[in-house]
Amino acid sequence: MIRYDLTDGVATVTLDRPDAMNSLTAELKTALLDALRRAAEDPAVRAVLLTGSGRAFCAGQDLREHAGNLEAGRGLAGTVREHYNPIVELITTMPKPVVAAVNGVAAGAGASLAFACDLRVAAEKAKFAMAFSGIGLVPDSGASWTLQRLVGPGRAAELLLLGEPLEAGRALELGVVTRVVPAEDVLKTAHELAVRLAQGPTKAYAATKRSLAYAATHTLPEALELEAVLQDECAATEDHLNATRAFLNKQKPAFEGR
Repeated sequence: MIRYDLTDGVATVTLDRPDAMNSLTAELKTALLDALRRAAEDPAVRAVLLTGSGRAFCAGQDLREHAGNLEAGRGLAGTVREHYNPIVELITTMPKPVVAAVNGVAAGAGASLAFACDLRVAAEKAKFAMAFSGIGLVPDSGASWTLQRLVGPGRAAELLLLGEPLEAGRALELGVVTRVVPAEDVLKTAHELAVRLAQGPTKAYAATKRSLAYAATHTLPEALELEAVLQDECAATEDHLNATRAFLNKQKPAFEGR
């Protein structure tokens, strides 16, 4: 259900249930979390690319499995805390950039997974559908946190309450995605972006992710203090020292993630 490939420092994690639009079963969610942990822990991985196979990025929760749990009286079967929350926390806190290649529909938790990534490249015909309200549920997988930081609280409320599909072009206008490209180019473009990040200062990227998340919920003085702490840490890295030397010698720096 998951394909994992490591090339040029980029771990490509592909949801591979194309016949079911990569909808998320308990088995797939467990496999996805395992793959993301593998990427996070592998020092050879310096960026991650998340995508789906076939015509969809991810259609969200597998409703057949979900309906079976409801009929059996198991409700959500603990999947939000057991699966979705750890996956989103890992994506957002991973000390490496994560790029989503949104090749098609991203609905419900599938859209939430894309929002949790650091950058998103979408195919021209891709759509984001916050489908939770349509089945009487509240947004999960971090959508209430990530979406309003991408588009603002008012627009996020509109998208989450109405559940209307967000076309790729409009998503670009709102800042939900980084780039929109033809469908045949989406994986190539996203991989090129991920390779660019994999060749960059990995520790500085990790610190930037941490700084952004912290600043979103803290005061300016607190954010300034964390910036100072993180800057001291980055200043002590080999990448900073070597990049400074390269700058003085009018050379292009070569980052090694150390």
